[in-house]
Amino acid sequence: MSPRTVRRLRRAAFVASVVVVALLTSCSGQKKQAQREMTERERNEAIARSPLPGAAVVGRALAVSDREQARAAGMDSLGH
Repeated sequence: MSPRTVRRLRRAAFVASVVVVALLTSCSGQKKQAQREMTERERNEAIARSPLPGAAVVGRALAVSDREQARAAGMDSLGH
């Protein structure tokens, strides 16, 4: 074989090995689990439980919102 043919074969073997490695790494058996996004309420509750500055205010706002929601539900059930 001529040196030129040997170089072509080596280059082809190198390219083929790179392609095989790329395919094997991209098609690995590891699947990422889709994470469910948190609702606004869940995010606010997480903030309220955190040690962040102002987290207590978020907790109080959630409590007030819950009370008002319960009050509105009670008014709706009066049968106006």
